[in-house]
Amino acid sequence: MTEAKILVVDDTKSVLSALEILLQFEYKSVQTISNPNLLSSFPNLVEIDIILLDMNFSAGVNTGNEGLYWLREIKKKAPHISVIMMTAYGAIELAVEALKEGATDFVLKPWNNERLLATVKSAYELRKSQKEVQHLKQKESNLKQVINQNKNYIIGNSKALNSVLSLVQKVAKTDVNILVTGENGTGKELIARELHKSSARNNEVFISVDMGSISENLFESELFGHVKGSFTDAKEDRAGKFEAANGGTLFLDEIGNLSLQMQAKLLSVIQNRVVVRVGSNKPISVDIRLICATNGNLDQMVADGLFREDLLYRINTIQIEVPALRDRDGDVLILSDFFLKKFAHKYGKSSLKINQSAQEKLMEYAWPGNVRELLHTIERAVILSEGNVLKPTDFLLETKSSFSIEDGPKTLEEMELIMITKALNENEGNYSAAADQLGISRQTLYNKLKKSGK
Repeated sequence: MTEAKILVVDDTKSVLSALEILLQFEYKSVQTISNPNLLSSFPNLVEIDIILLDMNFSAGVNTGNEGLYWLREIKKKAPHISVIMMTAYGAIELAVEALKEGATDFVLKPWNNERLLATVKSAYELRKSQKEVQHLKQKESNLKQVINQNKNYIIGNSKALNSVLSLVQKVAKTDVNILVTGENGTGKELIARELHKSSARNNEVFISVDMGSISENLFESELFGHVKGSFTDAKEDRAGKFEAANGGTLFLDEIGNLSLQMQAKLLSVIQNRVVVRVGSNKPISVDIRLICATNGNLDQMVADGLFREDLLYRINTIQIEVPALRDRDGDVLILSDFFLKKFAHKYGKSSLKINQSAQEKLMEYAWPGNVRELLHTIERAVILSEGNVLKPTDFLLETKSSFSIEDGPKTLEEMELIMITKALNENEGNYSAAADQLGISRQTLYNKLKKSGK
């Protein structure tokens, strides 16, 4: 028996009885009313799936206006309900008019039982499909909200940071391509999320892609998608990141890590706003807001032949430089307090404070790892704290001093990290140039940094 809830509205009691008997064998809930005026106060009208509504209720009146009136009233109160109009043979034109007003279908009196049941079944299937679509839309909306959730905040009140946030608000309302630059750990993705949140696309998805973690052989599949059977592991059709971000914002982090070949493929999609899945010839249009980020000097990479100049022009309509923490006067203490409260709550040490001398130490430090380094430093201090006050000795900050065999790196990984850091500094953060200097691939360099937590 079908779970649908059906309501029959007709002023002829014999019609109500006949339909109730006919329908109750197929549907779980069948209710009847003889006066359409009762629709206004009918309990839980919005829960009804189908209404069978007569076109005429007054004796001697065959205009159909009454039925059309109550159809409109039903649609006002519960627009989702499937309404089937009941009319006489001579009033088919009225039934057509009812369809234009929002009715789902009509049946002719006297009716054929099989045909009427088929009409009701079709109306219910339509209603069920509408419910599923509505459910999927709600699910999609909830999913977008989950995807867009970000518990990190842009904390600070320095002139340098406020200048950046002011620029963000100016350009967020547009759809121009934006390049976010800055050192590692400055919060480039947070700025990208703020751009998305302040844009007209804020109810759509924000998709973040770490370009440094995508291998060259999977680049097209990850970004543009693939069809089933296009390669060994392609067991089903899959949308790429561009399609996933359609209508929203696509954030390409560490874009300077792409090879020239991958840059060429990316440029074509950015120019045309069209992707073609691997193994397919069908072009798919995408509507995205593009934000890219890098910690390298793309102008220098262009000069060195490592980055396409035309791609740089495409992604760099507006450039936003995120300041290093050392250039954000006063923000170190503001961030320290924020992180202290966060981790003190997390680890059950809510009474923890940072004394003045420790604050001075934090202020004097250069923070080469920026906000990310400060976060990890505060978390480590909170975890290892034994009292209620954090002192200077609780903060283990790296110092740039020459090392001897005794105080130098103790493991191969530590030595590798020192060499990688030195190569990056000498090449102004250019991953490709640093990798060439070290005699390793960009992917290997990236993996080693990721393994070290840098």
